[in-house]
Amino acid sequence: MDNAVYATLTRQSGLMREMQTVANNIANAATTGFRKEGVVFAEHVRGLGPDTPSLSMATASGRAIDLAQAPLTKTGAPFDLAIEGEGFFQIQTPTGIELTRAGGFTPTPEGTLITPDGFALLDEGGAPIVLPAGAHDIAVAADGTISSGGGPIARLGLVLPADPAELRHVAGTRFAFAGDVVPTGDGRIFQGFLEGSNVSPVYEVARMIEVQRAYELGQAFLEREDGRIRAVIQTLGG
Repeated sequence: MDNAVYATLTRQSGLMREMQTVANNIANAATTGFRKEGVVFAEHVRGLGPDTPSLSMATASGRAIDLAQAPLTKTGAPFDLAIEGEGFFQIQTPTGIELTRAGGFTPTPEGTLITPDGFALLDEGGAPIVLPAGAHDIAVAADGTISSGGGPIARLGLVLPADPAELRHVAGTRFAFAGDVVPTGDGRIFQGFLEGSNVSPVYEVARMIEVQRAYELGQAFLEREDGRIRAVIQTLGG
């Protein structure tokens, strides 16, 4: 197969992956705490000989997570928490500690604050936050201090991965990380608010059109190359 076809096929594969990423962003434009993603393309160049031009191929080798702030919406619910600035909530999952910006929590009958998926919210020491029996007038300060009746009972720990490049989207609004996490002093917590998605539907739709056109151009090139190769085979065979 001609090298140009190989190069185009790798490009088409990457564009298809980007199209899927953009579609997922659009689908989560109204998801609480969602962070939009983008595809990172890498170029691979290989020499083919002293008298032959090098071959360049592009692959979609990774994803980039956009951590830009999303708008906050007031709900008035005491266990709805939104972050303004940097940082993530820590939650305990069966596979270990993960991070999220989706702050809609509810207490279990035992008082443990959990996510809609049933994962426990962790304090700054990495332990599940459990409200004591009879806790009332729950208040959450901007620094994450949780109090009941005016007395502190726990403190949320807002953290960031030590290496932001190691942040990896797991599912929904949850992220895994490699290495350690570090406290962030920049984030503030707002009780009775939820942070929305940072996806701009208008931008994502425009991006989808752009990617689709690029894919169609590549497909048209492959069809022309296929016709050319068939014509050569027929000529040689005749």
